[in-house]
Formats: sequence, C-alpha cells, structure tokens
Amino acid sequence: MPMSTAGQVIRCKAWEAGKPLVIEEVEVAPPQANEVRLKILFTSLCHTDVYFWEAKGQTPMFPRIFGHEAGGIVESVGEGVTDLKPGDHVLPVFTGECKECRHCRSEESNMCDLLRINTDRGVMLSDGKSRFSINGKPIYHFVGLCCGISTGLGATLNVAKPKKGSSVAIFGLGAVGLAAAEGARIAGASRIIGVDLNSKRFTEDGGVDRSVECTGSVNAMISAFECVHDGWGVAVLVGVPNRDDAFKTHPMNVLNEKTLKGTFFGNYKPRSDLPSVVEKYMKKELELEKFITHEVPFSEINKAFEYMLNGDGLRCVIRMD
Repeated sequence: MPMSTAGQVIRCKAWEAGKPLVIEEVEVAPPQANEVRLKILFTSLCHTDVYFWEAKGQTPMFPRIFGHEAGGIVESVGEGVTDLKPGDHVLPVFTGECKECRHCRSEESNMCDLLRINTDRGVMLSDGKSRFSINGKPIYHFVGLCCGISTGLGATLNVAKPKKGSSVAIFGLGAVGLAAAEGARIAGASRIIGVDLNSKRFTEDGGVDRSVECTGSVNAMISAFECVHDGWGVAVLVGVPNRDDAFKTHPMNVLNEKTLKGTFFGNYKPRSDLPSVVEKYMKKELELEKFITHEVPFSEINKAFEYMLNGDGLRCVIRMD
C-alpha cells in the first residue's frame, strides 16, 4: 500500500462474520488522534475467532471483522502518535499498556485499566465509532491482537513458574498449549505431560508440580487444578470458558495447599515485555516455525476455517496478498 494513502479513506477486503464466509470490500477511515492504521501482511486463525464467529458464548455483534493474530506495517499515524511511524513493523495486540494506571504501575499485573480488552465494544475507544464501513454502514471491530504464543508461553514462565526439574501437565495441545509446553521446556522442566479431556488423573506420585489449562473446557479446568500436587502444586487457567460455566471443586483441594491462578495474555505487559519474546525467537530460544502447519492466500480464507474446525492443524498462516 503506497504511503500516499495517508489521511485518505482506503478500501480493503475482509470477510463478514456470522454468515457463510465471503470477501467484502470495506472502507477504512484515516487514523484519528492517537491511532494508527496498519497494513496487515500475514494473519492466522485462533479458536477465539471461531468462538465469536459462531456466537456461542459471548454477546453476538455483527457485522464484524474478525481475525486477531497478525503482523504488519504501519501505513499511517494519527495526531499525537510519537512512538510509531509509517513503515514500522508491528504486532496488533488485544490489550494495552498505558503505563500510568494502577495495573501498569504494578509489577504483578498487566491488566491495563485504560486499554483492557472489551469484546463487546466493537468500536474505537476515543469516540465510540468504527473506522470500518461498507456503503456508509458501520462494521464492528474485533479485539485486534496477537495472543496465542505469548499467552501460553507467559502462562508457564510468568504465572506457573515451574522450577528446574519439575513436572508440568498441559491440558489442551493446540497452539496455546504447545506454547505453554515451550515455556516448560525453557524453564527446564524434567517432564512435560500433554493431557486431553479423556485422560485420567495423575495418581502415581501425588500429582504434578504445575499444570496449565489451555482448552476453555470447565471440566479440563477442574482436572488441571485437582491433578496438581498437594502442598506446592500450582494450576494456571488460560482457556476462555462459556458464559454460563461454573468452576466447582471440593474446598479440601484448597486447604491441602493447592494453588489456582488465572492469567491474561500470559501476564505480559505488551509494550514492556513483548520485545523480550521476540528476542527469544530471534535467538532461536523459542521455536515457532513448528506451529505453522498450513499456509493459504486470503482468497482461500474458508480453507483456513476448515483446517481449524476439523482440527487438522495448529496455525494456518493467511497471506494478505
């Protein structure tokens, strides 16, 4: 996209959710104050896209442009933007870091008060309006993020924090779960155990030291908590549950000193911490190529959904040609 488009409405192609997948041409307004407009080069699908597209658990909001695992370059910037310039390579992220709120100032949280995820908003924070439209009709935004690797990796490294030589169970072996396993490997775990919904509880040695749940199934969440060792076991919940799910376990599991934790985006602060994740990849400490199982052009977006829905792969890269 030529840089001469700065300040102008541009026309892009996207698919409308909630109906058979089609490619539509939409108008994208210029960035307003403190906003940037990106040219997406590559994107991928996550179960979160499918979850909201099917409108199974959260508030339905259509028409909406989905997709949230992407990489691209800055096309233009709005007034007041100083940290980015056209041509910069960037990752859109579904949460923010204003660096001023109580969460951003805390070393223990990454849940920015100002820029926290809101899947029901669907519009820009500044004026409550969408920047996407078709023939003057607004099209809702999605969550705008890159999450899979960071969420799983951080859930292990930043929240579960397994000690070297410990055992770690991973519930759910999609991209997020395997990223959690990568975190366990980097931490020096002696055993990394992959678990599916039909696996029996661990009984041979009293439980695992750490577990990370990456499925969104409430039954898997309960199993992940109950399978950790009494006295020091820590279970971390990552998956997004259905709206009406409830977590139930016997209070003795807590009294026996098992710890249950949650995590949001792997407890990474986007601006402060994501460069270190990229650095791990650049140094070959973090293996990412193995997560890519398919690649299709944007014109074949339906194939990417088929791969995801059929469980045929981990991540299908979509080239935005």
